Amino acid sequence: MPRILIADDNPSNAELLDAHLDDPKLNFETKLVHNGADTLATALDWKPDLILLDVMMPKMSGFEVCRRLRADPATANISVLMVTALDQANDVEAAVDAGTDDFITKPINKNELVLRVRAMLDSRHEATPADRALAYIGRVQQGL
Repeated sequence: MPRILIADDNPSNAELLDAHLDDPKLNFETKLVHNGADTLATALDWKPDLILLDVMMPKMSGFEVCRRLRADPATANISVLMVTALDQANDVEAAVDAGTDDFITKPINKNELVLRVRAMLDSRHEATPADRALAYIGRVQQGL
């Protein structure tokens, strides 16, 4: 069963993401955290397959969390889907520079979220990051 860590400082937002993924047909196990430090600690201990990571969190932004995840060999290969209200080109660039695999903007569309999550989880077993990216893009395009 794929594990998804949902990191958002706003409990209502985290619960909404969790509700969107709470479907027996999807068969995901989720866990919620509400700050960057807990995200890093839970990623090490719980070993999720995917992290839905809010960008705008106090004390440690999602960008910094993602950089730290990528810098640690124990968490470097966890897929990261950033969830943000930011939609400017420089925000996208900052997310890519931090190491995110993709991002999705708020307000969240349930169907798009499920499509991207499934595509990311399905492509995580590809051999290289480039292969994972190509497989992910192909799966998202097929689902649209």
